[in-house]
Parts: sequence; structure tokens; C-alpha cells
Amino acid sequence: MKTGGQLIVEALEANGTDRIFCVPGESYLAVLDALHDSSIRTIVCRQEGGAAMMADCQGRLTGKPGICFVTRGPGATNASAGVHIAMQDSVPMILFIGQVASHAKEREAFQEVDYKRFFGDIAKWVVEIDNAARIPEFVTRAFAVATSGRPGPVVISLPEDMLTSEVDAPAALPHTPVETRPGEAELDALQMLLANAKRPFVILGGTRWNEEAVAQMRTIAETWSLPVGCSFRRQMLFDHLHPNYAGDVGIGVNPKLAERIKQADVVLLVGGRLGEMPSSDYTLLKSPYPDQALVHVHADAGELGRVYRPAIAINASPAAFVEAFARRKPAAKPVWAGEIEKAHAAYLEWSTPPQTGPGAVQMGPIIEHLGKVLPEDAILTNGAGNYATWVHRFYRNRRFGTQAAPTSGSMGYGTPAAVAAKSLFPDRTVIAFAGDGCFLMNGQEFATAVQYDLPIVVIVVNNGIYGTIRMHQEREYPSRVVATELKNPDFAALARAYGGHGETVEKTADFAPAFERALASGKPAIIEIKLDPEAITPTRTLTQIRNKS
Repeated sequence: MKTGGQLIVEALEANGTDRIFCVPGESYLAVLDALHDSSIRTIVCRQEGGAAMMADCQGRLTGKPGICFVTRGPGATNASAGVHIAMQDSVPMILFIGQVASHAKEREAFQEVDYKRFFGDIAKWVVEIDNAARIPEFVTRAFAVATSGRPGPVVISLPEDMLTSEVDAPAALPHTPVETRPGEAELDALQMLLANAKRPFVILGGTRWNEEAVAQMRTIAETWSLPVGCSFRRQMLFDHLHPNYAGDVGIGVNPKLAERIKQADVVLLVGGRLGEMPSSDYTLLKSPYPDQALVHVHADAGELGRVYRPAIAINASPAAFVEAFARRKPAAKPVWAGEIEKAHAAYLEWSTPPQTGPGAVQMGPIIEHLGKVLPEDAILTNGAGNYATWVHRFYRNRRFGTQAAPTSGSMGYGTPAAVAAKSLFPDRTVIAFAGDGCFLMNGQEFATAVQYDLPIVVIVVNNGIYGTIRMHQEREYPSRVVATELKNPDFAALARAYGGHGETVEKTADFAPAFERALASGKPAIIEIKLDPEAITPTRTLTQIRNKS
């Protein structure tokens, strides 16, 4: 006979869980007690949104579900931000929520929420376990649902009395991974389509990639002389200095790259959905009928034809597809082979940062410096905001597993993601980028980094405004400023107050020595960059946007 709490932990262990992220709550004390005797590492966080984002980051970097535990009511609703990110970004995670006791349900008891209704549209599956004897069944199923097809978040509600009840239940067995593989007929059709193409283009996106699959995709690109782009915030799927790389298909896409995609006669989309942001509001590929012959490869059959009608639909995970197609060779040298040099040259030009701009601090040279000094396996995380434009445009990713950023555009992600990344990969350099508004949404997780001795470096780009909204405000309602100005703390002093290392950068030349000191400190560090608010994008100022010039 075992308690529900013990069965939850045993089911997690059976499915390979090595750590959980949580904010403790009285509603799942039985689970916390069972974790006391488990080899699973328990990382306590400061806010449920940050804990859920850490679980998302683990799922994003490993392909295995990140696990988060929160308490009922406010704890669960706080965590919803991380669930939404995981859903839109196709990331496997499982959120466990302590729930009110069974006898109190449907009475609007203390902190009671109907989680099936609350999470119904932002989770892949939501379930409440009423019988402790079914815990092994439901938890193992949750792992299968979170990782199969299009990965996503699962939410499991745990009534408090169920967790303390003692039952006789079968031992939990690990879930069986589900793989979807391409058929030979679809591969034949793709090979024929490419053989007759004149201007093909490849876009990589989504999840269910791994290091081997990325290497095989590189071989395919070389064999077929294909220009390759990466979808929004999926830049780690192809080496940016490889001669076949053409750039990222994201917000503010290189106009030359956008034109190349629009003029393509064949677009091979592997793994991604090409949603609103990477498709430039569905203009690169028109919905529902693209001008290009679209070959869409996706692990979830429900995504094939959902937004775009494909010429060829291949229901397969990216890893299975590239493994199969890597065996196919062109009969002759492709007629478009010379285009890859032009595409890569356009990318190199686009990703070379300007050295000047308004104010004493230039973000371009700072990103350029990081590209020179960071090891190729360094992990960069960020949330949302105009500051991220410099990172995505000018930092050149070289390897898989080096980027964690929400395609959903959620603020507050960078700091908790960096904590999770450093916990997973303690020997790798982990850098978080955040704006001043972005950092203060989940910046309290810097305390988690200090508590667990995780020496991340958080670069806070402080311009004293909600920059993206201010840019849009000045464009739509020039000089009518409302609700976008911020008064911020001294972020370097804040780092020291938490027990970390703090630096302030007010000139471009200050950054390199400040960054070196931050790394050398061996502590979690914050580097505050005081950016002129006029420097709103790499190429335009707020005044130019206001004046529509």
C-alpha cells in the first residue's frame, strides 16, 4: 500500500525524471514528502510562472518533458504563462497542480479552479486524477501525450485527499516513445519535385530535433545544394557560418531573404508550423494556397493542411524525415547550386552589426564581442522585447541546443530559462538577455540561481521603457506617450543584494571587461546595459519612427 504522493514520485522516476521545478504548496505536501526519499532533484523557485518556464526550458533543450509542481488557485494561474509558451512552442512539459480535496469540489472552496476549463485551450491534455490507483496509468500517459506528435504541455490536477490516500497500485512502467516516419512514396515525390525545381528553399523549425538530426540536415543541404533558413527563434537548427545558411525567417526578416522565399518555386518546411510571426503575417507563404509548391514535414498529421495546403504532406518527425531523406541523392548537380553563395552572402551582410547609433552604448558591437568570446556550446536565453532583435540578428549560432527563447513572444522568460539551462548543463556558459521590463517580470528567479550556485550571466538592456510597445505607440500615435515609461532599480546593486555579482555598462567599451569580471566572479551575475531609448532597433531611432522617416 502506497500513498498517492508516493505513486506520483515513483511514476516520475519510472519515466526518467531527474529534476522538478516547483513552488511548494500545502495542497501537494504528500508529493513533497515522497520527494524527500527520491533521487529526483527538487528545485524550489520563487514564482510559479518562473517555475513553469524552467520546466519549458528543460523540455526545449532535452526533448524530454520538463516537470513543474505548483499549488492550487493562484499557483496554477501563475503557472499558466509557462503552459501557454510550451503550447505555442510545441515543447513537452507536465504541470502538476495540487487541487482542493474531493469533498470540497464544486463549492468554490478555498483557491478552487476548474482546471479543465481554465487550461483547456492552452494545454494539449488536462486531467484530474480522482483515484490514486490510476496514477501510474495517467502519469505514463501524460509523458506519451507530451512527447508524441506535436509535443506540448499536459496539466494534471491532484486532489489533496487523493494524494494522502493509500492504495494498492501496479508499478509504473515508462512510456513508449511514438515515432512517425515518412513513406517511400512521399520521399519519391519530394525527390522528383526537387529534381525539377529551379529555386527551392528549406525552412527548419519546430521541435523533435536532436544533434544527429541537425547534422543529417546539414548533409542533405550540402548534397542537394539547398539554401536553408531557420524559423523564428529556432536558429540553433543550422550552423550560421555554414555556406548553405541563408538567415532566420522571423520578425523583421532580411528583405532579400523574404524575397527569395516569395520567389521560390519549392519550399521544404521541416518541423515548423510557419505561424504568424515567421511567415510575416502569412505573406511569405500565402494561406491557404501558397504560390510555392509546399512540402510540409510535421510529426502531427493535424498540422498538415491546417494553415497551408501542401503539395506534398509528410507525416514524420524532423529526426525521422532527415534520417530517411539523407539516403536520397540528386541525379545531377542542381541547376540552382550557385544560389547558395548569394543567399549566404546576403545573410553575412545582414548579420554584420552597425558600429554606431544614438547614445554611448552600441548593442551591435556588444553582440559581436560575445560572438567572438563565447564558446560554440554556450546557451543563450531571452524573453521578448526589442532588445532581442540585436541577439537574433547579429549573434551567429553554431550548434544545436544553444538557444532557448519563446516563439510565443512571452516576456520574462530569459532569466528562469537560464537557471534551468545552467542546472541541466553546469559546465556550459549560460547567458540570459532581458529588457528592463522583461527582467522584472521574473527577475526574482535570480535568487534561485544564487540559492543553487548556478553562475548564469543576465544581461539587462535597460532603456527605461517598454520598448516594443513604445515603438508601436510612436508609430501609430506619435508623441502621445502613455503607459510605456519605466523607473527602474539599480540592477547591478540588485544583483549584489541577492548575493550575486553586479556590473553597470554606460559605454560600449565598458562591456568587455565587465563581462570578463562577471564570468570570473563565479557567481550569478547581472550586467546592466544603459541603452539610449532612441536606439529602439538596430537601424531606426524612436524619432525616425515618430516622424515616419
